[in-house]
Amino acid sequence: QVQLVESGGGLVQSGGSLRLSCPASGRPFSDYVMGWFRQASGKERAFVSGISRSGANTGYEDSMKGRFTISRDNAKNTVSLQMDSLNPEYMAVYYCAAAARFAVVPRHPSDYDYWGQGTQVTVST
Repeated sequence: QVQLVESGGGLVQSGGSLRLSCPASGRPFSDYVMGWFRQASGKERAFVSGISRSGANTGYEDSMKGRFTISRDNAKNTVSLQMDSLNPEYMAVYYCAAAARFAVVPRHPSDYDYWGQGTQVTVST
């Protein structure tokens, strides 16, 4: 089992940046593919980005390519999401998640085994 705790959310002006972090504890961090999801009010949880166990492979939702960057530090048991050029479209609760059953980056929430509590990202105009 692994425990995940997101941080780094908050209020940012349109065009600004935020960096989310998610340290993990429990089983070896490198056992998991890691992902970030978002859930806007009234909408389903949606894939944002994911990174393979070694960090060599990443995946992004199409609208976030070139805007968001995912990274992981297996020595520090942490996955991060750098979010640039934010606009109100990206306002949501952001969750990090861990998948134990895949070698590639899965994109459906049901593919992930462990979740953090979420961190709110608010973008003002």
